[in-house]
Amino acid sequence: MSLKLGVPSKGRLMDKTFAWFEKRGITLSRSGSDREYAGKVEGINGVSLILLSAGEIPRELAAGRIHMGVTGTDLVHEKLPRWEQQIEEVSELGFGKADLIIAAPACWVDVETLDDLDAAAAAFRKAHGHRLRIATKYHRLVREFLTDAGVADYALVDSQGATEGTVMNETAEAIADITSTGETLRANHLKILSDGLILQSQATLWRSRVASYDTGEKEVLSELLDRLS
Repeated sequence: MSLKLGVPSKGRLMDKTFAWFEKRGITLSRSGSDREYAGKVEGINGVSLILLSAGEIPRELAAGRIHMGVTGTDLVHEKLPRWEQQIEEVSELGFGKADLIIAAPACWVDVETLDDLDAAAAAFRKAHGHRLRIATKYHRLVREFLTDAGVADYALVDSQGATEGTVMNETAEAIADITSTGETLRANHLKILSDGLILQSQATLWRSRVASYDTGEKEVLSELLDRLS
């Protein structure tokens, strides 16, 4: 058996993860073509590389099918309601930083805070007969955040594409999405509410609390953690 390490399978997140491990003397690489989801690990024995989408990694960690994995804080908190019981944070990697935020149309001059959004949502429902729509991929996190803030009379609509474009396309009135620079929001005439920060996220290395470890895997885990600390 070997210790299973899950890493994002493509893009900048994969490249930066590979570079982070490389700086610590462990070389991760994809085997074969970009269409293959196999990889190899050099510089430490007993570790196998599993290439997955970033969104799959929280689930695989929580199920104990991989021992360690790299994915964003946002995905862990969204996909695992009781994540602290299932996985633990090993190290923040210092890249992939983004904020999960609530944004409204820039032309809504009277809407700057969550209280303003709540008032606007009530007025919207009275005027239009249906709830103000907020487009997002992060239903659980957004619902909990808005409930805690006392915002009512809204409906979350699922967005798996370009969330920032939903307001311009008139499929939503506001959005909740991740942003790193805010440029895309501004390009789509959106503004972040002053108290609309839901979560600060970055790429993080996690360890499964529920995966089974034989004696050899425990030794490999100890060596790996020493190397990465």
